[in-house]
Amino acid sequence: MIARAKIFKLPLQHSFGISRWSFSEQKTFIVALSQDGLTGYGEATENKYYDVTVEKLQREFNKLKPFLEGIPLETPWKLWEKIKEETQDFRFLMAAIDEAAWDLYGKIHNKPVYELLDLKPGTDVISTYTIGLDEIEVMKQKILEKPWPVYKIKLGTNRDKEIIRALREVTASPFRVDANAAWNINKTIEMSRWLKERNVEFIEQPLPAGSEENLKQHLDQMALPVLADESCKTENDLQTCLETFHGINVKLTKAGGITPAYEMLKKAKNAGKKTMVGCMTESTVGISAAAQLLGLCDYADLDGALLLAKDLAEGVKITARGNIYPVTPGNGVVFKENL
Repeated sequence: MIARAKIFKLPLQHSFGISRWSFSEQKTFIVALSQDGLTGYGEATENKYYDVTVEKLQREFNKLKPFLEGIPLETPWKLWEKIKEETQDFRFLMAAIDEAAWDLYGKIHNKPVYELLDLKPGTDVISTYTIGLDEIEVMKQKILEKPWPVYKIKLGTNRDKEIIRALREVTASPFRVDANAAWNINKTIEMSRWLKERNVEFIEQPLPAGSEENLKQHLDQMALPVLADESCKTENDLQTCLETFHGINVKLTKAGGITPAYEMLKKAKNAGKKTMVGCMTESTVGISAAAQLLGLCDYADLDGALLLAKDLAEGVKITARGNIYPVTPGNGVVFKENL
């Protein structure tokens, strides 16, 4: 294989706020793996919460590059096990490499990745469109600018009810609420009851990671389903989440790519839990990789590329009426920039 990587800056259409911070630009790390004249692409974005920078990704990739270029791509499964050891379990870097490996593997075999995984394309799993925290009038305007069948609303402030009341003035579409670990157990119980009366479908990660036992003890008091996000990083967290939450949101970047995310979603589905695949404001490179797993999902949060002012690639298109898969094999990625 030939292995390359590059850092890009993705400007957002609007400032994007969550309970912890806000940002107007997303730094991202793109990996390209080439073999037999074909190239696959993968992506991992920078994330302060997990203490990951694109510079760290680049440094660790540079160390791994001779190893990657010394082996052929046999299967993504085999490569994932090898890079897990070589990267000391650095999941963000593993995700970018694994996504690229699946994209390349699909292109080599001239099949979409979902087919190689024996899944159907998730054309009908409508993604949420996320309304980040901002001034309330700005949040209302974002909804008016982007009519959508279901929204994710970021909360975790001292004005959460005021936000929901105001947004209900401009749309009747269902909401899914994400508190980004900013609530305590009492507020979660109270808000679940209040939100249920306002066409909210579920609450995502209301308590900080590490509070699973507290949530488990009070789960029967919740008026809405509660899904894990920050609590569900890798397959090592899965059993605790299956015992604690009504469902899980798996993100390829923190899980380590398509390979582990597929197994996590399949096990959750078999356990009767609700399943969702999410994103971390990736370009169409990362979104197209995640979309290969929608056949295992009840919900989707794959609006990352929709939030960007400029994208890096073409691939799976996330629309208000469903998801459009390209004829390009692999993850369907056609990269538009120089790498």
